[in-house]
Formats: sequence, C-alpha cells, structure tokens
Amino acid sequence: MLRPWNLTITIDRHSAKAIYLQIAASISADIQSGRLSSGTALPSSRALATQLGVNRNTVVEALQLLLSEGWLESQQRRGIFVAKELPPLYSGSTVDGTADTPQSHLRIVFDDGNPDTRIAPIDQLARAYRQIFKRSARWKMMGYAEPCGHADFRQAIADMLNQERDMRVTKDHLCITRGSQMAMYLIAQCLLEPGDSILVESPGYCTAWKIFEHRGARLIEIPVDADGILVDEILPHLTAATNVKALYLTPHRQYPTTVTLSSHRRSQLIQLSNAFGFTIIEDDYDYEFNFEQPPVSPLAASPVLQHSIYIGTLSKVVAPALRIGYLVSKSEQLLRNIAALRYLIDIQGDNIMEQAILELIRDGTIRRHIRKATDHYRQKRDLMVRLLEEHLQDHVHVHIPEGGLAVWLSFKHQVDWTLLFKKLKRKSIQIPHPDNYGKSDSYGGLRLGYGSLSEELIEEGISELAQILKHARIS
Repeated sequence: MLRPWNLTITIDRHSAKAIYLQIAASISADIQSGRLSSGTALPSSRALATQLGVNRNTVVEALQLLLSEGWLESQQRRGIFVAKELPPLYSGSTVDGTADTPQSHLRIVFDDGNPDTRIAPIDQLARAYRQIFKRSARWKMMGYAEPCGHADFRQAIADMLNQERDMRVTKDHLCITRGSQMAMYLIAQCLLEPGDSILVESPGYCTAWKIFEHRGARLIEIPVDADGILVDEILPHLTAATNVKALYLTPHRQYPTTVTLSSHRRSQLIQLSNAFGFTIIEDDYDYEFNFEQPPVSPLAASPVLQHSIYIGTLSKVVAPALRIGYLVSKSEQLLRNIAALRYLIDIQGDNIMEQAILELIRDGTIRRHIRKATDHYRQKRDLMVRLLEEHLQDHVHVHIPEGGLAVWLSFKHQVDWTLLFKKLKRKSIQIPHPDNYGKSDSYGGLRLGYGSLSEELIEEGISELAQILKHARIS
C-alpha cells in the first residue's frame, strides 16, 4: 500500500492554538491544495507521532477531527485514507471567483444542539448487529415487517415512556419513524387539512413550520418568554374563523430558548385543549440529558389531556445517523391513518436496526450511555457558560440550560449580522443564523450548541466570536 513518505506539517509550540488543531489544519490544507489526493493512504498515528515528536493521542485526536469533518475515511484493517468524496463545505473557488485559501473550510461549527458522535456506543451497536445475525432464525428478519415498527421494540419504548416519563401507553399507541422529522410529516399529513390553522411557538423550530405549511396549514405564532409559551395569547385565536386544529410546542426545553414551560401554563394549556378540541403536538427532542434535577413529566403524561401527540427520538441518544424516532397517540383512527401513509412512502422502518437498539436497551447499554453522556454534556455546558460570561458579558445575556445540548443567548444590542458572518467565515467558524427561529425577529437571540464540539474548539470559538462582535455591534 503506497503511503506518503512524509507529510509537511509545521507545529508552532508557542501558538495558543492546540497542537492537534494545527496538525488537522495542515493535513486538510494539503488535501485542498491537491497535494494529498482522494484515496491517498496516511501514515499510521504512531508513525506520524514519531515524525512530529508529539504524543500519539494528540495525532489520534487530530485524525478523529478530520474523520468527523469528512476529510478522511477509515477502512477496516487497512488504515486511514483521504476521503473519496470531500465535504460539501469544500469548494475550489469562492463566489467572487478567487481561489479558496487552505484555511477556508470550517474548523469550528457551532450547530444548534447536536450530540457528540465520538462518545456514541458504536462498538456495542456493532456487537448487537453481530449477535442478531448469529440467531438461528435470522432469515425471518430479512422479510417485511410492520409499518409501525417491530412489536418488541415498540413495547420497549412504551415501557421506557411509562417508567421514566410517567406515561400510560402500550405498544399499540406507538409508531416508529425514521427520526422525529418523519414523525412530524406523518402527523401533518394525517391530522391537518389545507386551510387549517396551527399554533406555534415564536421563536420556534422553523423546520416543523415548513412541514405544516407544506400541508397547507396556516401558522399562528405565539410569543415565548422565560416561562414558555404565552398561553394568554392563544385564547383570542380560538375562534371558528381561525379553525385552530393543533398546537405544536417544545415544552420540556423550548426550541430555541431552552426554557421550560411552567406548571401553571401547562395546566392552562391542557384546559384550553380540552375545551376547544385542538391537539397538542409535543416535541420532546432531548428529554434524556438533564443536569440539575429530575425532568418535568411530558404534557402527554397528564391523565386528563384528551387530544395529544407525543414525538420523541433516539437519534440524539445514540447518534444522528441512526434515524430512530417515534410518535405516540391514543387516537386509534389517527394511528391507522399514519400507518397507512407510512406504508405508502416507506413500507417499514429499519427492522434490523430496531432489533439492534432493542438489544442495547435490554442489556442496559442505552441507560449507561445516557448516564455517561449526561456527565459529558454537563461539563461542556459549564465550560460554555463560563466562557460566555467571561468573554461576551458586554454583548449577551446567557440563559443557563438545565440540560440539553445548547445555550440561548439574548443580545443586549443589535448586531450587523452580515458583517458578523463575513468575519466568522474568514476565521473558518460557523454559527446558526437567527433567521432560523422565526420570520420577523432577527435580533432576539442566538442558539449555540456545545454537544458536538471539543472543549478546545468551544474555547477557541467563543474567544474569536467575542473579538468579532466588538466590530459587528450596532449601538
């Protein structure tokens, strides 16, 4: 196997930038320049560490970063190679026609709350797959399964919801989906009719808004404050003319602000839903990761709530690439309609994946991973908050989340977003755009995820953001 004799990597040991980041930047620069072409085999981590005179773990961390960004790919028993398909963020030229510099790829991406795939239980999942294919009747798994998901897997999810979230459901109340977004699409198609109105939080999750609008529904935006959605703002819209069919919300950790809906407003919402007959669509996208105290039970756990649909996901628990979500409803007709539509667009879910995840639930792997991940994310949350308060206190108020994978920043002043994003791009840093959370208010706040970033990248990113904000501030 032909490997490069040497990689030209210069390390500045006096630089504030971590050594593993310098190594990663140098290798990615060689890839972009064409010196390392697709399919090229890299030296082993041990050989590269010896060449550079650094600890092997430093090299491993640099390679892991490049693997996660898509610059490299690992081939079992062969080694690490330059990826055949480079990341879509890479481009040979900029919009003005000039050549990209080697530093133009994004080194630091503050997403809006993705998990850290480096701690995902991949080895345990691979072991579960192997065990499944060793079963004597494994041929039975290769046929079609139920469109709502494997019965045993649905029962395991129902048990989890009953024991940990105080719900009272059975497997017959569940439909397994390929992530929560599919769940929202199925709900929109089967619950709403063109011309119906749906209440949504503002700021809110605009991806869900687009799904409802695609169905032909009319959005009615309801403001959010420190106690969640303003329930008093809902009543004026509950008229025959508006035809409100549903309310979509994220009460446990509101997206994007991370606030929790107060108990008083929960009671108000349940009373309004029962009185006016609209369905509460509850999206519980990161229930598992709680830092301070036991989480509040879902609205769907209320024994008096008459019309509800609950959406959950395992994608953030295991890994985003594993598209496992679910929806829960006690309406038999709605579930029949959802199962029929699911059959048309995706005849069944991933039966083998469901059984592999079921193995991890049964042997306790998922529970142990959640406990480990919660401690991992708590440390990152604490670091993020400390850095924000240290570097950005003149620019933002920080809402400290009690769990989850992101913080919400409300700005003390207006920001020149065009200038900010231009300067961030030069530094190879990306943050979510405030327009992601609504249609009208671009200055209300910003959601920054910390889950997927290393502590070094969080520290570097916040420091750079603070410097750039000084020049992008509008008095």
